[in-house]
Amino acid sequence: MPAQRRLINFGIGTAVLGLLVGGVLVADRNGADSAAGKGADASLPPVAQGPTAVGAYLDYGPQGVRRMAELSRWLGGTELRVGHSYLPGDVWENIEGRPGFLGSWAAWRKAAPDRMFVLNTPMLERNEDHVPDDEVRSLLRRGAGGEFDAHFRKLAERLVLLGVPDTVLVLGWEMNGTTYTHRCGPDPAAWKAYWTRIVTAMRSVPGQEFRFDFAPSRGRDAVPWTECYPGDDVVDIIGMDSYDQPPARTFEEQVNEPYGLRKQVDFAAEHGKPISFPEWGLFRNGDNPRYMRGMLEWMERHKPVYQTITDYCPHGVWQCAENPESSRVYREMLSAGPDDGGPSAPAPTPTPTPETTRTSEAPVPDEPEPETGTEAPGWCVSLPLSDLFGPWARDHEFCTGS
Repeated sequence: MPAQRRLINFGIGTAVLGLLVGGVLVADRNGADSAAGKGADASLPPVAQGPTAVGAYLDYGPQGVRRMAELSRWLGGTELRVGHSYLPGDVWENIEGRPGFLGSWAAWRKAAPDRMFVLNTPMLERNEDHVPDDEVRSLLRRGAGGEFDAHFRKLAERLVLLGVPDTVLVLGWEMNGTTYTHRCGPDPAAWKAYWTRIVTAMRSVPGQEFRFDFAPSRGRDAVPWTECYPGDDVVDIIGMDSYDQPPARTFEEQVNEPYGLRKQVDFAAEHGKPISFPEWGLFRNGDNPRYMRGMLEWMERHKPVYQTITDYCPHGVWQCAENPESSRVYREMLSAGPDDGGPSAPAPTPTPTPETTRTSEAPVPDEPEPETGTEAPGWCVSLPLSDLFGPWARDHEFCTGS
């Protein structure tokens, strides 16, 4: 922590500690797997699920919260029950979840009891810095040894304090690829052990009700994703990020390719887990209404816990004007009211997240910057009391507003 910030925190911490000692009450909110999925045990029924919760990734911060209502109106009043954001993966301090960054989404989640907050959570810092395999292998082994547990305990404590202890954490997403530092390929055994350490650390926090979503990208990618599966005791949902892109040329091929959509369904049934689609959308095949209809019909048939389309160009259907035919299909199939003649631009027009060139098969949302919290309904102050006064003093966050 920089010296100037440490002094500021020390001054705030001293003042608050004085209030506490003086008696002022401060509220603390509390067998081998077949690649195409043909080896599933037919005697195991699919996991029973209710209606799929629908949402979208619209923006990582307060802008995303505001756009949820706009997208719902465009869909004729369809209830959007899932809010989706990403923690920055640049440094540990941001992976721990700054209160201002999470506050607006926490307020949105708490506004209705049936809402769901989905949070993509990096397993390592410098997550998009093209860290070489040897260094990734070393980091995974250090994580498996418990070196990074405290970061995830702090994230868990913050989520509980913000009143969202039931957050769905998409931990180490697309681990079967090559884009992220938290990839599995350099050492699958260490990766699985590290995942288990993280889940154990976060579940140790009183009041938590987290669900952990294991979400590879569709297909084999750099390593078969089944080799990264850490175990039924530390996974609650088996997700998949599934964009319309090669090597599968048609939606049917996306279903039946090795480690594709059918494999996800069969693997989840084998392990007694529900499925999800944290990321999906158009990509390298352009405006493709057949893909859009195929995905929505697949989800209607297999009832994922939730699905959140990635809604910015080139993937999206509402914030992106490049896909009118797919937009029409999406709106027709998910709208709560009669279609009024085709897609219309949201008002005000959101600024799409810019695309960057990637070598990985799957798109990557822009790295979010931490929010200042000024646009959130309330604000929180994080007091690192253990840094200031020693391990006997627990860290606290003091919040105002919802």
